[in-house]
Amino acid sequence: MNSLNWRVSAVTDRGLVRADNQDSYYISPDQRVYVVADGMGGSKGGAVASRLAVEAVEMLWKRHPPPADDREGIHQWLAEAVSSANQTVFSTAAVSPELRRMGTTIVVAVQSDDGFMHIAHVGDSRAYLVRNNKTVVLTQDHTMIMEMLINGHLTPEQLKTSPFRHYLTRCVGHKSKVEIDQTPVELVPGDWIILSTDGLSAVMHEEQIGEVVEKCDEPGSVCDTLLAETLFEGAPDNITVVAIQYVAAPVKVMSTADVSQLY
Repeated sequence: MNSLNWRVSAVTDRGLVRADNQDSYYISPDQRVYVVADGMGGSKGGAVASRLAVEAVEMLWKRHPPPADDREGIHQWLAEAVSSANQTVFSTAAVSPELRRMGTTIVVAVQSDDGFMHIAHVGDSRAYLVRNNKTVVLTQDHTMIMEMLINGHLTPEQLKTSPFRHYLTRCVGHKSKVEIDQTPVELVPGDWIILSTDGLSAVMHEEQIGEVVEKCDEPGSVCDTLLAETLFEGAPDNITVVAIQYVAAPVKVMSTADVSQLY
């Protein structure tokens, strides 16, 4: 079990092409729950969908936050959180004609006391692990081209330039129920977790993201640099980034008074 301390920062921007920002994010006050969502569905619907989804997770955190030391309990909490987000967006769209086709991606991450990050996602918003100069995509995009890649109908190089790369096969809010993927990852000191919408991944590959992270010494500079790099490349979409940095927690040395209290 790893005893960790962490720091977190976030940034969101509409980019250089979109008229508004339809991304939303949330960091719980105890910094154990993180949410990133990227809305879709017209000039109004996308922003509403991502906001409703994030608010649904926040409300669940306020009613009963996920357990800190129960992996199965966290797994169930994540499923409930994303399902609640899905039902909230779906039911709102059903009674609002102007929002009829709105939906959103979502990635939710929960930390546990045993040094794990538990991730649930729907769509193509991503979670990355950066460790020892290597970047791993922890989530699998729910997109048409990803399915084509998995089935051998597309090469990794073709995937980067395909005109179908933004076609989602799964999202929050389009159906009454949604299939949710979950991924646990054990953390060690020196790790970084990056959550982002596809405004980042559409412009920067994981190797580039890792290079930025390794050059920065705190989460704020990671967020600022990733945003600056995306803007430099034209930022065709909204971009949201949550960066979490992990270090070893200091070992507490027991004093004589502390020891005496054990007896």
